[in-house]
Parts: sequence; C-alpha cells; structure tokens
Amino acid sequence: MTEKEKCEQGLLYNANHDPELIKERELCKNLCQEFNNTQYSSLEKRNELLRKILGSSKSNFLIEQPFWCDYGYNIEIGENFYSNHNLVILDGAKVRFGDNVFIGPNCGFYTAGHPENVDLRNEGLEYVRPISVGNNVWIGGNVVVLPGVSIGDNTIIGAGSVVTKDIPDNVVAVGSPCKVIRSVNNDR
Repeated sequence: MTEKEKCEQGLLYNANHDPELIKERELCKNLCQEFNNTQYSSLEKRNELLRKILGSSKSNFLIEQPFWCDYGYNIEIGENFYSNHNLVILDGAKVRFGDNVFIGPNCGFYTAGHPENVDLRNEGLEYVRPISVGNNVWIGGNVVVLPGVSIGDNTIIGAGSVVTKDIPDNVVAVGSPCKVIRSVNNDR
C-alpha cells in the first residue's frame, strides 16, 4: 500500500516517502506562490489561480493574499466565501466550507496530526482527519481548527480560539480550547 493510500484510509503514513504526494504538494505550493505574488488588483487572474488550486468553489469568493495549502484538491468552498490575509489550510484530508463563511486574518485549518508515541512521530508519521465548516459561519482572527473538527451552521468562533472538538449549530464559542459560551443572539 502506498503512503497516499494509507493517508486516504485514515491510517498513519509518511507524506515525505511518497513521490506522488511530494509532487502534488510541490505543484500546489507553486500555484499558491504564483497566487500570492499576483498583483492585488488582478482579481480575475487571482481567482483563476484559486480555481486551479481548490477542489471546488462556487462563483462568489475572495481569499486575500497570502494563502497557503498543501494539496488544494481537498478544499471545497461554498458561495459567498471570504477569507482575510494569511489563511493556511493543511488539507491532507477534506476541508469543506459551506456558504456564507467569513474567516478573519491569520487562521489555520489543520487536518494533519502526529502520533503521541515519540518513536512513531520521529519516523515522520502523521494522520489526517477531515474538517467541516457549516453555512453562515464567522471565524474570528487567529483561530486554529484541528483535525477532525466540525463547526455547525450559524456559529461564531471567537478570535484567538483553538477548536479541538466539534462545535454545534447556532452558538458563540471561544477560548483555548474553544468552548460554547452562549447561543447566537439574532437580535444583535
């Protein structure tokens, strides 16, 4: 079984021992670099590059530069998606964003994790778990979302949060680790 096949099955794998994974990351990072170096006012060219990078996107989206990801093809963004500067998505597994998702600056979505066992970790092994973000979600600046997390519809994640576990629909959640503090107040 190849390292990529192990990755796709959710097993421990070594991303640096599979020529296919290495080549895919190199291609994606070259496209990210081209996107990041494209003149800001060249919105059409920037969106064209993002469509080459991303697995799927709707028609209306904006990702501010710089943006980095590992493979790109595992990322799906919905309609009316916006991300501020310095978005990082480590997409060894699927990362799905619903419609009307707004992401603050300096946010990271990390599907990759490493074993606690020091010997396995030192061998370069990792695992990946998908991340899912629902519709109408606002994620504040400097938020980190860890492997396997789902964030529900209409939810707000406060700035600086580290999201380690699933967050339900219609709540405001903050902190490190991120915890629900209240329901969303639709009167505000």
